[in-house]
Amino acid sequence: MAFFVVLVVLPVVRGDVQSGPICPSWRDSSVAVVRVLDDEVGWLSCPLFSHLSISNNSSTQGSGHHLIWSRLPEGQVVEQPITYSSHITKDGDRLWLQPATANDTGLYVCTLRNESSCSKTAVRLEVLQPQEAVRGAECELPVATVPNHMVIPLQQGKTLDCPDLQDAARMATGSLTVTWFHRCQRYPFPLSYRQQKGVSLQFHMMMDSFQGSYYCIVHYQRKDKVLRFTRTINVTAVYPITLPKKPTILHPTKEQLYSVKLNTEVRLVCRALFPYLDTPFEIWWTVDGKTVEQLADTRFSKTSRQLKNDYGDQTMESELVIHSFQAADLKREYNCSVKNQEGSDTRRAQLEEEVLLPSVELGCGLGVVLVFLLVLFVLYHVYWLELLLLYRSWFGTDERHTDNKEYDVYISYARNSEDEQFVLSTLQIVLENELGYSVCIFDRDSLPGGTITDETLNFVARSRRLLVVISPGYASQGSQALLELKAGIDDMALGGHLRVILVQYKPVQRKGWVRELRRARVALVLVQWQGDKSRELTSRFWKRLRVELPVQRVGIGGNDGEDGWRNKDLALGRFNSQNSTSSQTGLLTNTVKTPHSTIFSSIT
Repeated sequence: MAFFVVLVVLPVVRGDVQSGPICPSWRDSSVAVVRVLDDEVGWLSCPLFSHLSISNNSSTQGSGHHLIWSRLPEGQVVEQPITYSSHITKDGDRLWLQPATANDTGLYVCTLRNESSCSKTAVRLEVLQPQEAVRGAECELPVATVPNHMVIPLQQGKTLDCPDLQDAARMATGSLTVTWFHRCQRYPFPLSYRQQKGVSLQFHMMMDSFQGSYYCIVHYQRKDKVLRFTRTINVTAVYPITLPKKPTILHPTKEQLYSVKLNTEVRLVCRALFPYLDTPFEIWWTVDGKTVEQLADTRFSKTSRQLKNDYGDQTMESELVIHSFQAADLKREYNCSVKNQEGSDTRRAQLEEEVLLPSVELGCGLGVVLVFLLVLFVLYHVYWLELLLLYRSWFGTDERHTDNKEYDVYISYARNSEDEQFVLSTLQIVLENELGYSVCIFDRDSLPGGTITDETLNFVARSRRLLVVISPGYASQGSQALLELKAGIDDMALGGHLRVILVQYKPVQRKGWVRELRRARVALVLVQWQGDKSRELTSRFWKRLRVELPVQRVGIGGNDGEDGWRNKDLALGRFNSQNSTSSQTGLLTNTVKTPHSTIFSSIT
């Protein structure tokens, strides 16, 4: 039987069961505790017979020794002799209770004496109720004794015998049966890989689902009574014994380097896999060929622990701790070793000193870089137009050297409207006089008597940009402005060198956009005129417009490049203060006066 060993002090007893020499307690009165379920069979073994000098009951009787059992009931200090009956019997060095009851709880004293010597010790019996016993689950059987353990290799067979079955067979005077349970299920079990043969449970092939607690209830007949007791066995599956069983070091690898810092605590970790063997295994560190226990340096210590248990294959970890690591420790040899019955392995840990980075300097440098990048981002977000114009002045290609076109800009607008005043008094003057572009305006540059459609298409084809001024009165269906827009869009679609720019002079509601403008608005650039805010040459309107116009390197006052635009606001102030543009407007509008009916017939 399995025992819970507890050290207690045996009460002082006045007098023995029979006269003789004084009987001292055996081995400091160490008392074993035996637990039995109520109404189940239990027995007590005298611990004196476990001593080396006393082999068994028969030898002691041959030497004149006699074994005497007595009982110290709960709450009493005087031993009472045990009266043997069908309930309590003596068999060799054992005291049987068939069955045990709650009243049997107490301290049982076994005394071994002869005429000249005497020894005694005690065994404590605890009779538990079913609700006090240990259960793995509510549906599992209560068991008072410590479970037995058994391992069975996967895909292999083994026979399971109920513990203490031979003892019960010796006491039985009639039939003996064993009933098996697995967890909460009674035999027969599912599948045919487990079969009960007689009183044993045979595993034909172990599977993972067969693991767990197995309970066996032994029933035997003694005279006119049917007695029973319950035992449990924890079955664990392990990998087959046919697999390789030599230990393997998982960490460190052969090429791995440990980075260490001086004057700090360094931890070297070694992990190894030990395949299942029912034999001991070892994992340890050596420093210059010596174990940590052999070193005189208290700075070295080690710990070991289990990381994983996979069907008996154990992954173990051993950690070597070096306190206050010194430069001289770099020159030492550190080896991790493993060993079991099938073999051994050793791997060296290679150390290198970690180079400390100047954290303060690195942090400051990184901060400066981040601030610099943030400043650049803000500058680009605010001054991207100026930066783009500066880039074009340095690296842009002058289109006049790559095409044969005559005009830089062709302006399309609604005639006889406020748009015409804006074009002639502002756009034309600034583009020609201030920015140096060659501008084509149909009403000014066309000759009298020509065909409007042909000359319009000709002017558009001879221009590098088509600048379309959009306002609420622009381009009703069939007008010349619509013809100019169609010509520019068709030229862009056919892969020509003309680009169309939309300038919104006044806001236009969506329903006021003609079909061609709605299509063009999706892909074309739209530059918005914002009244007085856009009059200065340094305003966003003129910068955005210059980005879309051809590269122009001619500046004011003989200054070439984009640097010459710094003085443009002065010139723009001059043209804003002039009111003489009205005369030019009248002259231009009188130059060509073609009836609208003629324009419509030309378009169609």
